[in-house]
Amino acid sequence: MDFRISDTFTDSLAKLTGDEQKAAKTTAFDLQMNPANPGLKFHKLDRARDKNFWSVRVSRDIRLIVHKGAASLLLCYVNHHDAAYAWAERRRIERHPKTGAAQLVEIRETVREIEVPVYVEAAPATISPKSTLFENVPEDNLLDFGVPAEWLDDVRRATEDTLLDLADHLPGEAAEALLELATGGTPSQPVHVPSDFDPFEHPDAQRRFRVMTDVDELARALEYPWEKWTVFLHPAQREIVEGQYDGPARVAGSAGTGKTIVSLHRAAYLARKNTDAKILLTTFSLPLAKTLRQQLGRLIGDDADLRGRIAVRAIDEVGIELYEASFGTPKVLTPSMIQTLLHGASKQTQEHPFSVRFLEAEWADVVDVWQLTTWEEYRDVPRLGRKTRLSKEQRGLLWPIFERVRADLDERALVTMPVIFAALVEQLESGGERPFDFAVVDEAQDVSVAQLRFLWALAGDKPDGLFFSGDLGQRIFQTPFSWKLVGVDISDRSKKLRLNYRTSHQIRRQADQLLPADISDVDGNAEDRRGTVSAFNGPEPSIKVADSIDQEMQVIGDWISGLLEAGVLPEEIAVFVRSKEQFRRASKAIERSGVSAVTPVAGVGPKPGTVPVMTMHLAKGLEFRAVAVAACDDEIIPSQSRIEGVGDDADLEDVYNTERHLLYVACTRARDHLLVSGVEPASEFLDDLSSP
Repeated sequence: MDFRISDTFTDSLAKLTGDEQKAAKTTAFDLQMNPANPGLKFHKLDRARDKNFWSVRVSRDIRLIVHKGAASLLLCYVNHHDAAYAWAERRRIERHPKTGAAQLVEIRETVREIEVPVYVEAAPATISPKSTLFENVPEDNLLDFGVPAEWLDDVRRATEDTLLDLADHLPGEAAEALLELATGGTPSQPVHVPSDFDPFEHPDAQRRFRVMTDVDELARALEYPWEKWTVFLHPAQREIVEGQYDGPARVAGSAGTGKTIVSLHRAAYLARKNTDAKILLTTFSLPLAKTLRQQLGRLIGDDADLRGRIAVRAIDEVGIELYEASFGTPKVLTPSMIQTLLHGASKQTQEHPFSVRFLEAEWADVVDVWQLTTWEEYRDVPRLGRKTRLSKEQRGLLWPIFERVRADLDERALVTMPVIFAALVEQLESGGERPFDFAVVDEAQDVSVAQLRFLWALAGDKPDGLFFSGDLGQRIFQTPFSWKLVGVDISDRSKKLRLNYRTSHQIRRQADQLLPADISDVDGNAEDRRGTVSAFNGPEPSIKVADSIDQEMQVIGDWISGLLEAGVLPEEIAVFVRSKEQFRRASKAIERSGVSAVTPVAGVGPKPGTVPVMTMHLAKGLEFRAVAVAACDDEIIPSQSRIEGVGDDADLEDVYNTERHLLYVACTRARDHLLVSGVEPASEFLDDLSSP
């Protein structure tokens, strides 16, 4: 007998108390081990339209709802007795007449007329009703998209005001198709399967129903309900995960579209497909690598073989480990050391008009990263990624400074990360043993030139060798450069994810206003951000500009208090600020709600009962039910110190872009609730964020 779990079960489980969850999980494990166990108390639901729905007693008041077929048992829902029974009476599982996918369908006659959500203001009576969105779409087309037959009339009556609420009642593939149609896109046609095909094996069914092969797999699925997308893959994600690529490939998508989940599954897929291969799953930072390691553990469980062959490391961590094994322990130059060396070398050369900050950027983005060692190389380098133009004469003033720094490094036996990666590249290109057969790179928009050169030398010349996931709109650390110059061309092997799982429609729509609709990399690969839709609905974000810091603190404190009263846990809320200088201000605001603020260690989850305060740079890879982005004042974001450190007006564009990206990243960590606040005069970015 197949034992399946539905995503509606993991959602409902997460809403129970800790003790209730433990009891429900124990009953679920008993069901999987022996569904015929006489100790399990099944009760047939006489009022349910679907006669295969049964309840299973968990405790005096908690009930599981299961769907019993001839050869399968499906965990569907768990709640208190009356709520669980009411849920089952309003639903049935059926095979869609056109697509053949198994769907959990809400019975139309039990649903009241779709109402406009409370957070949408009703139109004044003097304004004519909004036109319907799908009145002219043929019925066959709507059925092709997976719309259940009994919901066709409601879909035809849908307007801009009612569509989002309607989508909450429809199967995922139908809701997504309608949202994409409404925003001017062209939905992908769902797979149609023959009548004798198992409806639970349909790609759309597998996104919501998953076979649990053993107790360990069920335990992982029940332990991490917020991580359900590591279990239930969307068909578009599965196609990318299991794709075959004749060169480097990339998946792109805006925040919340599941790029990291694709990376995790891709690493596991490559390891299972290539039974002797070693896989590197990597990203640009240690905290993100730690998060990836935890998520991979949830995905592959106790599979010792996969754990032994998939290495999850930050890319610099990999570089240092490999360098140490071949050349000895490196003495790596720190940012403060390079600043000191550049300042000293600058004072020892003839006068020049360049600031130390300009010298730091020129060293990091041009001289060191491209490993320029001679005047001729520096004179002729195109300086891609650096917008300030330099004449030959200006370069002539700069080169003696960099030449002196290189001499100082050699004398002190110091190396930089680009030097480390250059040595590894040379070793690999000379026939050295490759430590990994495949590399999967998450958050690839922030990978450096030196890191990419290493990855290309490692696995770039083989099919499926390199797989990248990233979003140009979230580039906050790395200066743009040409991947093609390094040898990595993904122009014909780039895929796009358009369904946002993490962030409500309202938050995603608001945050998207910070970025242009199209963003291109240096090689001309464009990412069209239009057409992205969210899988769920929520309240509108709140943008508040206070007259004083004290007033802003009160706004944030009251907002958090309201969330706590609504049942949101403190650790499900986060406050992000531009830099550590705003920590005290944010912490005091949190304390006005009666809970404590905490600054968590990077890569470690928040302490229960506290609200974490973090910089926006640490937001990558995180998600919370509610987020406040605080202290968005003028001169805080965009950072005045960064602006003042720009050596030329031409570089200002990149500073402003990355500061916008930073605010975008912070806002899109929110799932359901978002507050963005500042003090007058507020950041100029709030004008864009507030625009209709």
